[in-house]
Amino acid sequence: MTQPATFGGRPPTPAPGVPTPELRVARFRSHARRLVWPALVVIVVAGAVGFFYGNLPAPFEDWMLLTAAVVVLFFLALLPFLSWWAHAWTITTRRVIERRGVLVARRRELSHVRGYSIQVRRGPLQRMWGAGTLVLSNGVEEPMRLTNIPSIDLVHESLVDQVEVNQILAHRELPLPPAAPGL
Repeated sequence: MTQPATFGGRPPTPAPGVPTPELRVARFRSHARRLVWPALVVIVVAGAVGFFYGNLPAPFEDWMLLTAAVVVLFFLALLPFLSWWAHAWTITTRRVIERRGVLVARRRELSHVRGYSIQVRRGPLQRMWGAGTLVLSNGVEEPMRLTNIPSIDLVHESLVDQVEVNQILAHRELPLPPAAPGL
């Protein structure tokens, strides 16, 4: 038996009884526009160090300039970058996984089979950048917020598709009720 052709780019559903592997659909971070200020800080600090190195007034020395530059870069460039880099979401064929943390990793999951509501919120700046915030709520746990997601429409569509496919697969694998006697 062959699988029917899919419509709209949806993946084909496996035959009944066949185990379905968990595949990664997407992995993403929040929009990188929040790294504009740290990048500007790096440029300004590099320019200032290049200009003032060897040209400092008498009470100051070059090592003081370099130490100040390292401190400023650490707090205003490296920490915001690590904060952005350490928070990622992964959509698989079975669940949504949120991973965050640099030194202490925290992980949170939301299963597609249980189903959840999806709210899309977009501010004016987010609309300009094609980003948005998704709020996934299953009514039992605290809602999962996917903030400043790039290509929000594509992510929303893929989540809706995954919930739909998982609901179909879950209902298809339920045992059939016993037949009523005498019918």
